[in-house]
Amino acid sequence: MSTKTKKPAKPRTPRTPRTPKMSKSAARTEGAAKTDRLRKAALAEINDRLAGGKQDHEVPSEKEVANNANLGAATKGKKTQGEKAPKTRAVKEKKPKRVSALDAAAQVLAASEGPMRAKEMIAAMEAKKLWTSPGGKTPEATLYAAIIREIAAKGTAARFKKHERGVFVAGKGA
Repeated sequence: MSTKTKKPAKPRTPRTPRTPKMSKSAARTEGAAKTDRLRKAALAEINDRLAGGKQDHEVPSEKEVANNANLGAATKGKKTQGEKAPKTRAVKEKKPKRVSALDAAAQVLAASEGPMRAKEMIAAMEAKKLWTSPGGKTPEATLYAAIIREIAAKGTAARFKKHERGVFVAGKGA
């Protein structure tokens, strides 16, 4: 026979009395009542402020009075404390907008005699110095996908037309 020893019972902590759960509709009603009370209090405060005479924005602060004095002095040609000379902006030369691969491909294809593959278009664009890859590993795949998207989006108005699989000719939009 085995003898089991009982562990001493843990002392129970006294429980705080629970507040009865409120139904969802009662909680909504209570929340709405609280919102109404807050709204009424805010409206009463606003009405008290309005009844007092001038509103907050009608009474200039000390800072606004000082700013108005500075503005008045500036219009008379007097220099006020803290006034700085206007800054002149340096005019930046605008760089010519870089031609996109799709635009360059449309130019190359329109100038070519026959249909071309994407890889051939990339080589021709680089040879004519219209566009060079910014370092991508597969610019021909990117160009191919862009051409397919344009054909799908514009239909017969696209600058490209599919001649056969992977081969394109200039379309009506070119």
